Amino acid sequence: MDAAQIDQVRRFNRTVTERVGVLHDHYLGRDRPVGEARLLWEIGERGADVRRLRERLGLDSGYVSRLLRALEADGLVTVRPQPEDRRVRTVRLTAAGRAEHAALDDRSDELAGSLLEPLNAGQRARLVAAMAEVERLLTATTVALDVVDPAHPDAEHCLRSYFTEMQERFETGFDPARSLLPDAGELRLPNGLFLVARLHGEPVGCAGLKLPSGAPAEVKRMWVAPGARRLGLGRRLLGELEARAAGHGHDTLRLDTNKVLGGAIGLYRSYGFQEVPAFNDEPYAHHWFEKRIGGAGESVS
Repeated sequence: MDAAQIDQVRRFNRTVTERVGVLHDHYLGRDRPVGEARLLWEIGERGADVRRLRERLGLDSGYVSRLLRALEADGLVTVRPQPEDRRVRTVRLTAAGRAEHAALDDRSDELAGSLLEPLNAGQRARLVAAMAEVERLLTATTVALDVVDPAHPDAEHCLRSYFTEMQERFETGFDPARSLLPDAGELRLPNGLFLVARLHGEPVGCAGLKLPSGAPAEVKRMWVAPGARRLGLGRRLLGELEARAAGHGHDTLRLDTNKVLGGAIGLYRSYGFQEVPAFNDEPYAHHWFEKRIGGAGESVS
């Protein structure tokens, strides 16, 4: 990053906050600031778990509690503990809250129209396309990568999703019992590790790394949820695995894959992997890849 890039980001932020009206105490002409309005919109018709709301919006619990108290005081929401687990609170819109939600929806449509109206058709198309690109890139910045135990519920969710997708896509189907699946111990330090990617607190990707002594490090079970596949997450997972493999002293990273996974094969090649002869007897593999990496670093945890 250079100073010009930082300046451009700051100018963009100022322009957006001014143009969409978030500087006003009465957002969209209603009787509440943007924080309350955004939370009300996020709760929606179905209601929401308070913890999920915090994760979705990236807000601390104290601030969310203050926003909810203000909305409760205005008669727009109710907050109740769930009977089966009173530590979990659910917030729902009241009838007045649903009416306010609808009014905010209408005003938001009007604001969006006012942004587009002064532009000609070509400019509108360019602005909308640029907004989509900005949204995609900003969403990518909110994805968090964490090392978790392979038995963690989020890891198990990703692996179940991975197996289901492979069963649907592979020409022969996919039976985990036939595959060379690493056991959980191979994906725990010091033998390996397992990464989970989360977007707004929800698991959207995973990748395992085997770190065998005296042999190349190996990528296993890399998967990205379909809805998160334009965020550059596959490349980011590979980068994190490469850095960790190098940090543990490995100078080669390898993986195998199935011929139907064209997108993954393209990613591996563009990332610097070279196709090599088969180095295992994985029944579902048609391509084997290796990449030389730096491997003299200190061990990382």
